[in-house]
Amino acid sequence: MPEPPVPFRRGRLLRCGAAVAVLLAVAGYVAVQYVYGGKPAPRCTVVSGNGDGASYEFTAEQAQNAATVAAVGTSRGMPERAVTIALATALQESGLRNISHGDRDSLGLFQQRPSQGWGDERQIMDPAYSAGRFYEHLAEVPGYSRLPLTVAAQRVQRSGYPQAYAKHEPDAALLAAALTGRSPATFGCEGRPDTDPSGPAQVRAALVRDFGREVRPDAARGRTVTVPVPAPLAGGRTPQRGWELAHWAVAQSSALHIERVVYGGREWRAGGSGTWRKVPSEGAARPGGAADEVRIVTGQQYG
Repeated sequence: MPEPPVPFRRGRLLRCGAAVAVLLAVAGYVAVQYVYGGKPAPRCTVVSGNGDGASYEFTAEQAQNAATVAAVGTSRGMPERAVTIALATALQESGLRNISHGDRDSLGLFQQRPSQGWGDERQIMDPAYSAGRFYEHLAEVPGYSRLPLTVAAQRVQRSGYPQAYAKHEPDAALLAAALTGRSPATFGCEGRPDTDPSGPAQVRAALVRDFGREVRPDAARGRTVTVPVPAPLAGGRTPQRGWELAHWAVAQSSALHIERVVYGGREWRAGGSGTWRKVPSEGAARPGGAADEVRIVTGQQYG
């Protein structure tokens, strides 16, 4: 029997490929619905603090990783520009997802390779570790903060496609402004009210993991973890550190079962629109959203 014409075979292959793509999409949708109990996965949004209407929407997983990358950078004394470079790099390399595969032996947020001395597989798959290693190498690049982002990122990554980092710079800059605390109340997640008896302990451990031991959350009072914030800066301006911690908590809300975050006269609650709203005073002893502490409330414990 003669072979069918080449166009026919190609058409059949295209139809098969399209069918496989549809099946994979359906499987992904079903998996997400299963994980989140039949509800859409919670989303996060960062908006510009300049009033220019710029915004960026992403997943709870991406938010969690972005917050860790930013916290590790500021805890090392790196400037906001360094955080922008790191976030743009991770957006290009992994989509801010901690993936266990890549080109050759590349792994994690930054697609670092064990064979190239970045660490072993277990270390690289730890977002805090991999972010720290990225900043170590970036700090060694002379004048990195004045270089174009593509150049600075390439000096660290040595990618085959260095210009690809540029397209992520606007989104990375929005994220960096919020996650370093420079743009107050600009980072929000829908979150999902949840329960976890170990919530406060997990929040405390994650704070130390990402920010280091200089961030010392107070002993949890029931479901609330309180993080002291340095005194306001000269002129009465709210320090960036408070909003950095508050935005970090919101970004980690789905993973750490965080129900409410209060700081600077505003609060965020899980399960809503994801935006911050003003709150009234809650008494002289603990005013709502005091400037000297961030309050992180974990999900209600039952039983």
